Amino acid sequence: MHLLASQIAAATGGTLHGPDVRVDSASIDSRAAAPGQLFVPIVAARDGHDFIAAAVAAGAPVYLTDRAPDPAIAATAVQVADTAVALADLGREARRNVPDRVVGVTGSVGKTSTKDLLAGVLETTFTTAASEKSFNNELGLPLTLLGAPDDTEAVVLEMGARGVGHIQLLCEIASPTVGVLTRVEAVHLEMFGSLDDVARAKGELVESLGSDGLAVLNADHEVVAAMAARTQARVLTYGLAAGADVRAENVVLDDQLRAGFDLLTPWGTARVELGARGEHQVPNALAAAAAGGGMGVPVEAIAAGLSTARLSGLRMELTTTADGVVVINDAYNANPTSMTAALSSLALLDARRRFAVLGTMAELGDGGPAAHREIAEQARALGITVIAVDEPHYGQAATHVADVAGAVAALGDLVEGDAVLVKGSRVAALERVAQALI
Repeated sequence: MHLLASQIAAATGGTLHGPDVRVDSASIDSRAAAPGQLFVPIVAARDGHDFIAAAVAAGAPVYLTDRAPDPAIAATAVQVADTAVALADLGREARRNVPDRVVGVTGSVGKTSTKDLLAGVLETTFTTAASEKSFNNELGLPLTLLGAPDDTEAVVLEMGARGVGHIQLLCEIASPTVGVLTRVEAVHLEMFGSLDDVARAKGELVESLGSDGLAVLNADHEVVAAMAARTQARVLTYGLAAGADVRAENVVLDDQLRAGFDLLTPWGTARVELGARGEHQVPNALAAAAAGGGMGVPVEAIAAGLSTARLSGLRMELTTTADGVVVINDAYNANPTSMTAALSSLALLDARRRFAVLGTMAELGDGGPAAHREIAEQARALGITVIAVDEPHYGQAATHVADVAGAVAALGDLVEGDAVLVKGSRVAALERVAQALI
């Protein structure tokens, strides 16, 4: 989104130093800075001000700073009190230039895939911008708004939270007109404390909607369905339950784990062939269908968008090696719900032997050890051999190794007909196992 440096200064209450040049987006990472971008140095574990010169060298014509500009840096500066607060202010400014088709997507699991599927649906009808990867916090959300092209007609924003009040802050920046809730699960309890706190935080999205807004709620999940009482917006429900407004029937998985189903909506019916893998993607697709239909996308276009939507990386990426070994790289993140879904998908594959290379499930709080043991027992009941990487809590039902090399060695000589799932929380970076196998 194009902004002049003078507009940036006005929106942030900052002081302009240098020529009034134009930017078309923003970055907080000097390594990814590109020509035409505003550079926003964030003060965290490292001080982003130390990398302003590198961002300018990469082509950033304007930068924010909370201190006196360095005269040796040949770029326009906007001096502000706090660069992170200024970034949020710029997100609000960018939001004012977007039509009222702004969707917030949140939930304990499935929000990134739902965001990606909904972007695919909306792109059939509107010029659409969406959060990259999992840019879902107070930094990533305004970056998405600032990166939206000037002709944007719809924006899809993933919204994450580390505690109560965080989604409310994101809604104050983005002013969503549509809110999509996936599921509320006992994940990230190290930060939230309890399941009730998770539900309270996630529900801040639908509470932010006005009477002319739309809340899209999971009818199959009682905690989410109950959020209808927390919003003044119109409500559409989705799920496999018979009473859902948007639902799926006749769900069938092909040999690549891609689901096909009959989509039933208030606007008509269509056959959907998902490009996304795993039966657990069906509810995510229904959420996207409900939001898209509620925003005016025809049902035929919804089906087409769901089939061609591009999912973010490291999510059920299925590859068959030259030796005929199937590798499922689902290593972006992990919690008990997504682990169960991935193991169930692996069990459905027509395979001679099935292995799951599993890393830690982070941020589960006091219930973490028991949750790991339960996942290992689930896998064993499904006939899946678990190789646990640097996570002793999977217990006696798993083979334990220290690192990626140990996991590859424990798998041994894989042959045609074998299938391997690789999954763990982001801190485990287990995509390295998948890369070694492929």
